[in-house]
Amino acid sequence: MTMKTIHVGKLKLGGKNAPLFVIAGPCVIEGESMVLRTAEMLATVCSRLRLPFIFKASYDKANRTSTDSFRGVGFKRGMAILAKVKAKLGVPVLTDVHSVIECAAVAEFVDVLQIPAFLCRQTDLVQAAACTGKCVNVKKGQFLAPWDMRNVIDKITAMGGRNIILTERGTSFGYNNLVADMRSLVILREFGWPVVFDATHSVQMPGAAGKASGGDRRMAPVLARAAVAAGCDGVFLEAHPRPERALSDAATQLPLAQVGDLLKTLRELHEVVG
Repeated sequence: MTMKTIHVGKLKLGGKNAPLFVIAGPCVIEGESMVLRTAEMLATVCSRLRLPFIFKASYDKANRTSTDSFRGVGFKRGMAILAKVKAKLGVPVLTDVHSVIECAAVAEFVDVLQIPAFLCRQTDLVQAAACTGKCVNVKKGQFLAPWDMRNVIDKITAMGGRNIILTERGTSFGYNNLVADMRSLVILREFGWPVVFDATHSVQMPGAAGKASGGDRRMAPVLARAAVAAGCDGVFLEAHPRPERALSDAATQLPLAQVGDLLKTLRELHEVVG
């Protein structure tokens, strides 16, 4: 099947001979200054490497392991901060939605609505996101085979969705662990939509830390390189100035200072594979 080109803000992503694109940012919005500093550093790196860039940060994390976990800054403050990122840096932004009622409101501020992996089979949510007319990034559920995503795609296109990203983020492998199957990227690309590999969530160990998820960030660059070699169209990375102090996914986010070298390697790999 011919790979489709999609539109995200001013960016054209996917299609033949397209550059690798990057979705990156902190797991959750912790505050305005951290988000703006992180977004600016990531945008600078991607511009220097000529990689299309979408900034990612969540204003609410509705699927945290424990009620004690930090969820975010809320809708009003979160959207104001994401709007500042767009205005200051001129880059598209992405955030998660967890309920039907959020979709239209969030779509007024962002360029991509992301469906979390645990919610990818929620028909009303997926279709409400599609009805906004914005790009929809669907994370493949940890419980789904890659070919099962055909049904999710059909739900989006039935509502007129024409800008779709499919993201692989690992598959449940026993208790508190995930495995990244590179065959999934090939299968997902056969549907014709751009496919992204989420390197940092794929090294997560869900619930392994008791009241939080664990993980091993050392393996994220390894899997990212493998995914680009396997032919994915984009990479998803969560990055933080000081990951060990992050309020969400502290075990898996990459140090912001290391992202540039990794993306340079991934760009070179993509050019070889392409």
